[in-house]
Parts: sequence; structure tokens; C-alpha cells
Amino acid sequence: MPTSIVTGGAGFIGSHIIDKLINLNHKVICIDNQSSNNEKFYWNEKSDNHKLDILNIDSIKFLFKDVDYVFHCAAESRIVPAIENPVNATKINVIGTCNVLQCAREFNVKKVIYSSTSSGYGNNECPNVETQGDDCLNPYSVSKIAGEKLCKMYSDFFGLPTIIFRYFNVYGERAPQKGQYCPVIGIFLRQKKAGQKLTIVGNGTQRRDFVYVGDVAEANILAALKDIRSEYYGTNFNIGYGENISINEIANLISKDQVFIPPRKGEVKNNLANINKANDILGWIPKVSVENWIKSQN
Repeated sequence: MPTSIVTGGAGFIGSHIIDKLINLNHKVICIDNQSSNNEKFYWNEKSDNHKLDILNIDSIKFLFKDVDYVFHCAAESRIVPAIENPVNATKINVIGTCNVLQCAREFNVKKVIYSSTSSGYGNNECPNVETQGDDCLNPYSVSKIAGEKLCKMYSDFFGLPTIIFRYFNVYGERAPQKGQYCPVIGIFLRQKKAGQKLTIVGNGTQRRDFVYVGDVAEANILAALKDIRSEYYGTNFNIGYGENISINEIANLISKDQVFIPPRKGEVKNNLANINKANDILGWIPKVSVENWIKSQN
């Protein structure tokens, strides 16, 4: 029976990965310190659960013994909190990632899948392709891209197989809905349920590539289990839908009761994933469109 660790496994994306792993009869170890401001955490009763902090390497290291795969989702994953406290974001996303990689290296883990972010592309021309240079616009993207560099170094220098996923805008069941800085679809659904106006940042013409969390989890499983040539270790893979849609269009699918609020510093105007690499190398194809998913929620 394969054994997998999922860091941040009680959170949005990590919990979906755990569900799929358990369905594949993996033994799963979940590490999560519940430090995010999520209103709910998703501890799967079939996984071996540990409320631990990846910043304390001595507290987590023993869990990596005889582990096959590591899915590293634990992070400070919000742009605005990272802007407000860049030191904390850097600790979690850089030192925490290095701790996870070092544990995986010491125990000869077969592969580490790192959850990164499309915000590393910044204002690069769309569609975003993995060969584009980094254009980090805020402390969050800097800290996550620094984690990517660590993955590449651990692959190139230490021979640890790593795969880096740049997620675009992930949505779906269990997405955070608490607070003004959670993902936009979560905000809109919460506001509609509360009978409030949808708060659209800026003029709403900014376009985003929204990718369903179930498709993201499937990409993680494929990356771990598929036999991948070593030349792709330490490299980026875009995980998006391959199409983008404006925030105004998203809002209109949910409610016409809307209000516009000032734009935020450090956010990109548009993003759009070129997903050819994930399709060609991993055989991954996203299946769920954001329009159809939103309609299913109404």
C-alpha cells in the first residue's frame, strides 16, 4: 500500500487530494496546524491526522519515514495577509517548504508535488506559459516562487524528484467563504446567501482562469503516480482550465445585485493558463467549467 503525506491536508485543496488518495487505497498522513482563517477544517477520519506546524522540522520529520509521495499544500495562501505580514508569509512559504523538502530528501521520498501559484506570472502577456519569466507583484507571489526555486534546487542538486504546480484560480466545494480576502467565487456565494450585494473589486473587467478543485486534485494524483522523465523534475506545470472569464461575468452568473469597490494593489489584470504541458506530460485534462459549476450551485 503506497503511503502519502499531504501538508495542509485539512484545508481546501489538500482535503480533496486526501479524499482521492484514500479512494486509491493509499495510506495517508495529514499534517495541518489549522493556522489559516478558514471557518472550517476537513480532517478525513480515514487518514492519520497530525496537528503540527511545518516550521517545526523536528516535530514533523518522523512522519516521513517510509513515505512514497508528498503533496505540499500547506502555505500562507492569501495575497492580502501576505502583504500585511510578509515576514510570516516568507517563514511559512519558504522555510516551511524547505523543511518539507529536507524531510522528504532525508527519507528518500519518491516524489514531492508542490502547490504554487499563477501569481508568479504577474503581468506577463496571456496566455501564461511555463517558459515566461517571473513577475512577482506582491510578497505572496515572491514567497511562493521562492518555494519553487527550492524545489528545483532539491531536484537538481540533491536528486529529489519534485513537480511544481502553478494553480490558477481554484474554486469548488470547501473553498473558503469567510472574510473579504477569500477566493472571489466564495465571497460572491456567501454574499448572495446572506442577501448582500456582490462586491466587485475595480471595474470587474479583469479576467481570470478558474479551475475546479476536483480537477486540481486529479492533476496531483497523476503527477505522483505517472512515470515522468527526470528532465521535468523541478519544473513548472500550469494547472488551469485554459480559458478565462471576467469577474463581471462570474458575478452575473450568481446575482445581479452588485456594487463596485476600489481596486487592490498587487493584483494582476488578467491571467490565462496554457495547459499544453500538463496535458502532454501528465495526460491531464480539466473536466469542469466554472459556468456549469456555478449554475449547479443555484
